Amino acid sequence: MKEPVIKVGILSDEEVRFELHGSFTSQHQHEFREGSYHARLSKNKIELESNGFLTSCPVMLILRPDQKESASFTLKEVTIGIGFHWQKKEDQTFRGALMLMSIENKVAAINLLPVEDYLVSVISSEMSATSSLEMLKAHAVISRSWLLAQIEKGHSLRAQEKKYQTFYSNEEERIVWYDREDHLHYDVCADDHCQRYQGITRASTVMVEEAVRSTTGEVLWFNNSYCDTRFSKCCGGVTELFENTWEPVPHPYLQCLADRPGNQPGGVADLTREDEARNWIMSVPEAFCNTSDPKVLKQVLNDYDQTTHQFYRWQVGYAGTELGKLILSRIGVDFGPILDMIPLQRGTSGRIIKLKIVGTKKTMIIGKELEIRKALSPTHLYSSAFIVEKVTEGEDLRFVLHGAGWGHGVGLCQIGAAVMGAKGYTYQEILSHYFRGAELKKSY
Repeated sequence: MKEPVIKVGILSDEEVRFELHGSFTSQHQHEFREGSYHARLSKNKIELESNGFLTSCPVMLILRPDQKESASFTLKEVTIGIGFHWQKKEDQTFRGALMLMSIENKVAAINLLPVEDYLVSVISSEMSATSSLEMLKAHAVISRSWLLAQIEKGHSLRAQEKKYQTFYSNEEERIVWYDREDHLHYDVCADDHCQRYQGITRASTVMVEEAVRSTTGEVLWFNNSYCDTRFSKCCGGVTELFENTWEPVPHPYLQCLADRPGNQPGGVADLTREDEARNWIMSVPEAFCNTSDPKVLKQVLNDYDQTTHQFYRWQVGYAGTELGKLILSRIGVDFGPILDMIPLQRGTSGRIIKLKIVGTKKTMIIGKELEIRKALSPTHLYSSAFIVEKVTEGEDLRFVLHGAGWGHGVGLCQIGAAVMGAKGYTYQEILSHYFRGAELKKSY
């Protein structure tokens, strides 16, 4: 197998502004010189404006750099952290080819580049480029494995010619999981929905490049397929099962494990039980990811991530009326003022899979993990591993959520892995800690 070239969706908007640094040539052998461009749709074609000149192109245009090593392009006002508390716009610069195409009456900007070049950016975008070498190697392997697993899954879905179902809903229940349903025209997106990819905007280091180069083609493998190697910021002390967060398909290498030395499957309390989950969340147990060491956290958290100071254990509160309005704005369901929230099903890490919400106008069950996080925060709640405390303040009802962890908790815990790297664990040991039974192999 040769190193694949992948398509990464960067942005989609009514108009896209970009700059070419160096000369580029289209698939029709038309030359596009260095400068600023403005792309919009016009009569089913892409209209490019540059220095007052207009050019009409097909609904798909691919611009390839004439000098791959030195040429680049900058996309203006790319939104990062979509839906999260650090959401913002920034200009981003990329190497490789730029594809412009019409998707749902918008201009989509897609970056075409080899896998290993993509990984250098991902490692620098997902984490600080100052992480330990072994942590960076581990992340290179799981980012590569996840990417190739998604491409393999996409090919399989297209071959089956059936719609990928990610939700079911009726008057009593709304169960949603967010995966790859909106990525039909490219392999992965560039934001937290997939893996953070910000081109060469985030400066890489010699160590990042060494981590990718020294693990080139290495993936985690299980049962003749790439492992779907998920990761999140902080598991909260125990990892979650894949099927509790995404589609109901178990992956044996993604097990429930305590994030501590000598972890064994099943070596933790049964956090699917409400009493055990409460005790766990209200305690502060030892774990690799239970750290406040700024040197370790800086390895994992970029500047905008470091605005989060409490993530191993956290707390947030809402008035019942305020919460009802928030849920309506976030998922479009009008419960009225909230009267109660009852966890009906928890996963192995204590994360709520199904939550019953009782309001003055409506009672409904919502899930899975990310839908719950989306509903209960103006951006995204840190995790769905929380207990609900009801507090009466005069005539007002207030809900206080006591929570654990940051993210879905499946697979590698980034902060836990950073601590392991700082303690001298090798990248092979980090991978075997979080992905039990997976085989490390070279795919190209």
